[in-house]
Amino acid sequence: MIELTPEQIELAKKQRILERWKDRLADREEEMADLRGELEQFEARYKMEVGRLYADLDEIDAQIAEEEYKLVPDDEEIKKKAQELRRRAEESAASSEAAEACSFKFNPTPEAKKAYHNLARIIHPDLALDPREKEKRHGLMAKLNEAYSAGDQKQLNKLVEDFKNSPDVVKGESVGDDLIRAIRQLAQIKARLIELREEKLKAELSELFVLREKVNAEFAEGRDLLRHMAERTKTAIQKSGRRLVNLKNVNEAAEEYVKERYDMDISAFRGS
Repeated sequence: MIELTPEQIELAKKQRILERWKDRLADREEEMADLRGELEQFEARYKMEVGRLYADLDEIDAQIAEEEYKLVPDDEEIKKKAQELRRRAEESAASSEAAEACSFKFNPTPEAKKAYHNLARIIHPDLALDPREKEKRHGLMAKLNEAYSAGDQKQLNKLVEDFKNSPDVVKGESVGDDLIRAIRQLAQIKARLIELREEKLKAELSELFVLREKVNAEFAEGRDLLRHMAERTKTAIQKSGRRLVNLKNVNEAAEEYVKERYDMDISAFRGS
């Protein structure tokens, strides 16, 4: 019976621990990938059902401010307000258009989850020690996350097979080097797990996550919070729309009066 050296015994212990931590890291990476995808999906739904209505309301509010500025063109505060509301309306419109362009539903299959876990366990950047290898693995991890988020099972399988056949996974070094590598890999994994925990906490404290939880809780009680928000916004749009029409009528009447009385077109001086 071959007697193991103290280094070999310690290496075997570290490698057993490392295998468990690799699984833990892959699990946490998968959880965060799921959470990111779910929040992106919910954000797209929110923007489609409610956000686009807020964009419409922002546009009306901007027009109202512009009509108010026509009434007092020398007022710098009203001018700044009109400019700020116009900027916000443009941002809201752009965000709404982006949401309409996104129709993908995040729903990874068990096969995709398994492929993600297996590959994340092998290629994770924090398992590499060489800077060039670490950078290469960052690129692979980005491709993995992209394929997983897109539900591209074919690409996931390809990434798994490509890496399995890569010479980068071949080892052939001394026990001492392997022990140092295992120790450093464990340290890197622990550091990454802390990062993932912080990312998850930040996500769970975000307004988007809190809103999603409220929507899910209301849905469980048989209520549709997003629909309620949409209906309330529609009411605000109608109210603001009436105000906009009234302001436009006032300004048009003023312009017509000056035109008839003094034969002057003042629309160019009033921001039209």
